[in-house]
Amino acid sequence: MAQKIHIVEDDLAFGKMLGSFLERKGFQISISSTGESARKAITEGDFNLLITDLKLPDDSGLDLLEFAQKTSPNTKVILMTGYAEVDTAVKAIKKGAIDYISKPFRPEELLMIIQEDSIQSKSEYTDERDNKSEFKKVEAPEIKPNFVVGISESSKKFNEYIKLVGPTDMCVLIQGESGTGKEVAAKAIHDFSSRNNKTFVAVDCGAIPNEIAASEFFGHIKGSFTGAVNDKKGHFEAADGGTLFLDEVGNLSYENQIQLLRALQERRIKPVGSNTEIEVDVRILSATNEDLLKAVQEGKFREDLYHRLNEFSIHIPSLHERKEDLFLFIEYFLAEANASLGKEVLGLSKEVEEAFKAYSWPGNLRELKNVIKRSVLLTNASLIPLEVIPREVIFSVNKKNEIVDFSKETNEKQLILNALKEADFNKTKAAKLLNITRKTLYNKLELYNIEL
Repeated sequence: MAQKIHIVEDDLAFGKMLGSFLERKGFQISISSTGESARKAITEGDFNLLITDLKLPDDSGLDLLEFAQKTSPNTKVILMTGYAEVDTAVKAIKKGAIDYISKPFRPEELLMIIQEDSIQSKSEYTDERDNKSEFKKVEAPEIKPNFVVGISESSKKFNEYIKLVGPTDMCVLIQGESGTGKEVAAKAIHDFSSRNNKTFVAVDCGAIPNEIAASEFFGHIKGSFTGAVNDKKGHFEAADGGTLFLDEVGNLSYENQIQLLRALQERRIKPVGSNTEIEVDVRILSATNEDLLKAVQEGKFREDLYHRLNEFSIHIPSLHERKEDLFLFIEYFLAEANASLGKEVLGLSKEVEEAFKAYSWPGNLRELKNVIKRSVLLTNASLIPLEVIPREVIFSVNKKNEIVDFSKETNEKQLILNALKEADFNKTKAAKLLNITRKTLYNKLELYNIEL
């Protein structure tokens, strides 16, 4: 059973970051921002550990330590503060705190304190099954690279689909806006499958010239065409037994679509210039940010190939659709940027936090990752300041408060998009802003091919 930790921190951004980090290490976390709410939580809860800031708006960490000892004697306490006062640290230890940590600190340092205390007290508590404060050394669960499990409803549904379809051999079509992490989703599906010990090959179909696509997919033999100086193994053969991910599959030419369809149907490929077919066992995952069904209707994409690739479809929600996950991704990209740049930035300032929440993130996770990495590079303090944030992110705060004029009769499609954005994609509110009926709005959405 996961150990329960309650964090008391008036800096909401830092508290969330710390809580998210410890949750990923296997702990059950709850957070208070005031002494009053913390005392209520301590009284009603049964926590193994209390981590509290020394300076709170309405309370003191030392007083909370005494309160916890009286109310919940089995709850251990760690104090943290930005004021590195030796006498306070000694006082906290004398009063019964297991340790004291000074800000700024890395979450890994706090985890080390928890685990060291676990090792020291393990023999004392191992046989006391009824003792709620028993601590065992927590091993960090394996975290897949670049994969963050969100807490929003759309993320939960998305993750359920990945876990559901992963163990099957079905072809999956992954759809979503640019920058949402379609390759990451494909890799997660591969990792959940029985092929996870085999090769995962990712191919950007948009980057392959049409004239060499057959060679890229199926390989070629030496001398089969000008420039073929050696035999080459294609992507299908390279992924044999594993998974082949076709990103931006809608960019394939019609001729290449026919060749791909045949390879999927026959499970055989023929390298360019060869007379011998090769059997391949490959699971196909594909992705696009285009409307493939529309491309089928327009004759740009083969319908039979579409149905072959779309045995199961997954929509990746945009960052705008899962705002509850924003700070989880920020924490992940922050740790990634710190590691690659050799920095120790702890989080965002309050101004940056507000700007990030107000921004729509049209570039999704790719944009967020780039902004975080750039900001970490420019930051020389423990928290990212507003002055290192790109202008478009900052100015979005002001744009959000501007009154949008919906009375113009020109650029109707853009006006509808503006209204939907202003109404947070609530169609009833958007219709009111546009001064039209809900039915009329639906007709216009269909007319302009606007998909939500």
